[in-house]
Amino acid sequence: MRKQKIVILGAGYGGLMTATQLQKGMGMNEVEIQLVNKNDYHYETTWLHEASAGTLHHDRVRYNIRDVIDRNKVEFIQGTVVEIKTEDKKVILEEGELPYDYLVVSVGAESETFGIKGLKEYAFSIVNVDAARQIREHIEYQFATYNTEVEKKEERLTIVVGGAGFTGIEFLGELANRVPELCKEYDIDPLKVKIICVEAAPTVLPGFDPDLVNYAMAQLERKGVTFMIGTAVKEATETGIIVGKGEDEVEEIKAGTVVWAAGVRGNSIIEKSGFEAMRGRVKVQPDLRAPGHEDVFIIGDCSLVINEEINRPYPPTAQIAMQQGIVCARNLLALIRGKELEAFKADIKGTVCSLGEDDAIGVAFGKKMKGGTASFMKKMIDNRALLMIGGPSLVLKKGKFNLL
Repeated sequence: MRKQKIVILGAGYGGLMTATQLQKGMGMNEVEIQLVNKNDYHYETTWLHEASAGTLHHDRVRYNIRDVIDRNKVEFIQGTVVEIKTEDKKVILEEGELPYDYLVVSVGAESETFGIKGLKEYAFSIVNVDAARQIREHIEYQFATYNTEVEKKEERLTIVVGGAGFTGIEFLGELANRVPELCKEYDIDPLKVKIICVEAAPTVLPGFDPDLVNYAMAQLERKGVTFMIGTAVKEATETGIIVGKGEDEVEEIKAGTVVWAAGVRGNSIIEKSGFEAMRGRVKVQPDLRAPGHEDVFIIGDCSLVINEEINRPYPPTAQIAMQQGIVCARNLLALIRGKELEAFKADIKGTVCSLGEDDAIGVAFGKKMKGGTASFMKKMIDNRALLMIGGPSLVLKKGKFNLL
């Protein structure tokens, strides 16, 4: 009798959690599991802001996929997904094609530019390890070359961050800590450096506790960050960005570095494959299957799950992706064994936003926290994610132990 084949696309938080949970729950000869990922490593998306600013080496944010899977139960395939053909039950890769009986789609997010002119050409996005390395090296190059020019260009030392959501604020926190080091290294007056955050919404970290938001803004402003709230990015250019509060009131900011951190969308593979989606995210059934597809589960950044308490989608976070991975694995087992599937219910333990190495804001277990306490909690959350996927050995290898 032919073994059923489960194909998992993507080794991010959701896909890797599904694979590691399946390998614990499946018998050796029960099914065939294939995990497909573009790179041979998993990277901690929630640490990319540190690698981008240069406060954490890019190798610290990633680990080899083969180190955390049971290779007797899960076959790893390094490949790039092009399209899913649900009618033929196969996945098209750049390197060939894979048939499946059951499919888990966890292919992650893409940067959302909202059609703003010039962003794709002239702005960086914190989307993966290579992008983080590029941002770090670009910023360092601006500082390194500032004093080598006869006519010093002050805009080289201007860094604009578009977006004051989680990614933008966490990147600003790391950047504010990194800039003094760069100034010392390249003999630059710190007063010449400008770090500007542009946010179209009327507040930083929309939806977050106002007291904590005020604390975060005050801490970052103290370190030299200037906020332009209620200001939209109109266009990115070769020399900086154009911003404005209305149609007529526009201003050009000359900047050597522009980093776009104002939103993500689901993967374009979703739409290309014919799934009904909103900005690349599929409103999944309670059991995490795609509507109309009994053999396809969609989790992580490509899934849209409604928080019924407020009738709005849950944000695409690592916490939710990992919880989805656990339920997805259980539901795959139930489907194969002819048992009833369970509904996914998000269990939000808390939310913490880092403001740099030793500072953060957050709400955990119903309590507000800030400063060192919140920073400690953030590192505990990071270490817990490693523990859940790779066990104690991965925590010892990659964990954050500078806790205080």
